[in-house]
Amino acid sequence: MEAQQRSKNQILYLLKTRGALSAIALAEALHLSAMAVRQHLQALQAEGLVSYLEEKRPVGRPVKLWRLTDRAAAIFPDTHADLMVDLLRGVEAVFGAAGLEKLIAERSQRQIQAYTENISAAEDWRSRVYAIARDRTREGYMAEAIELPDNTMLLIENHCPIRAAAASCGLLCKAELEVFKALLGATVAIERVEHILGCDRRCAYRIFPI
Repeated sequence: MEAQQRSKNQILYLLKTRGALSAIALAEALHLSAMAVRQHLQALQAEGLVSYLEEKRPVGRPVKLWRLTDRAAAIFPDTHADLMVDLLRGVEAVFGAAGLEKLIAERSQRQIQAYTENISAAEDWRSRVYAIARDRTREGYMAEAIELPDNTMLLIENHCPIRAAAASCGLLCKAELEVFKALLGATVAIERVEHILGCDRRCAYRIFPI
C-alpha cells in the first residue's frame, strides 16, 4: 500500500512539473509498467485528482494525455493562504494602498538581500539563474532553470506557494519580477512568458543577454 501511494505521489509530481503526459511517458519516467501506471491513474481519477484529454495522432488511436485537476492543487501547499490574504487586506484597510506598496517593497528588499548572499559566488548570469532556482525551490516554488539553444534561459516555477495572496494582491507578482531583475543585473533582460494567475500551468521567465 505504501509503495502504491508513493507511485501515485510521483505521478502527481510529474504532472505538476511537466504538464500533461501519457501513461506510457509516465511509465518510462517512473520505470514502471504501463499497466501499473494506468491503474494508478484510474485510482487518482476516482479521487478527482487527475483527468485526461484525448489527443488525435496522424496514425492510430487518440492518446490520452493526463493532467492535474483543480482539486489536485490542494495537495501542493499554499503557504498560510488565508492568513496572508487577511493580513494584506488588513494592511490596505488600515494604511491604504501606499502602505501596502511600502510593505511589499520592504519584503522585496529583504528577498534581494537574502538571495544576493546565496548567489554571490555565481560567476555569470547563467550561474545566477541556477542559484535563484535553487533558492526558490527551497521556498516551495518547485523551480528549475533551463538553457535553450538560442542563448536564452527559462526560469520556471512549477508551483506558487503564495498563490492565494498573489491572486488577492497583484503587486506581489510585479514585485517578484523586479526582484529577479535586480538580482540578474543590467546585462540581461527578463520577461514573464507564462503566469499561473493567467491560467497557465506554471510561471516561466525568459532571460537573455542584452
